[in-house]
Amino acid sequence: MPSVWSIVVAGGAGTRFGAAKQFARVAGRPMLEWAVDACRGRSEGVVLVVPADAGHRSGEGTDLRHGADAVVPGGSTRADSVRCGLAAVPAAAEVVVVHDAARPLASPALLAAVVAAVGRDGVDGAVPGLPVSDTIKVVDGTGRVTRTLDRATLVAVQTPQAFRAPLLRRAHAAAGPAGDATDDAMLVEALGGTVQVVAGEPENLKVTAPDDLATAERLLAARER
Repeated sequence: MPSVWSIVVAGGAGTRFGAAKQFARVAGRPMLEWAVDACRGRSEGVVLVVPADAGHRSGEGTDLRHGADAVVPGGSTRADSVRCGLAAVPAAAEVVVVHDAARPLASPALLAAVVAAVGRDGVDGAVPGLPVSDTIKVVDGTGRVTRTLDRATLVAVQTPQAFRAPLLRRAHAAAGPAGDATDDAMLVEALGGTVQVVAGEPENLKVTAPDDLATAERLLAARER
């Protein structure tokens, strides 16, 4: 079995949410702890990336590790935060998983699936994806439609995402401090890496608005029963 380490990205300011959502409580725990737990079972270690003022945001008396093996401050962008996390991952790690703290419902089985796919038949990275049910149109700066995409070829991608560690490090180094991406697969793809899509989980929602917390609470409560 390869040596696997995970990075849980929880360094965002929560601008759209209105607060640092990763510390919002879901089913009695800070949301980021659910993400750490999902990674724990298939990882030798978990690095948690948090804002520089995480101690203040977490609240007095809170365990600042949140179950992780190491906690590091993040950067100004998501890619910067992942790079901060990578710096804390041991050089001997063969596979690195990157997971967003805003997805508290990812199952340990999903993490195991992306890890298992890496290295199989030349696969450099694996991401969970769901079929797209809506029609997707490309628009220009004025809002006019320029083309309609074939939804049969599209997937909505989630985290956790797993990658061969050396290639992920090279991808972030090549992007440099100015490079940013909405997910790490984009950077690996830019280097010519092969990324495989595995079946995602419909319940693996991304918490982006306060109303999503109630949905996450309900789904977690159903899972615990």
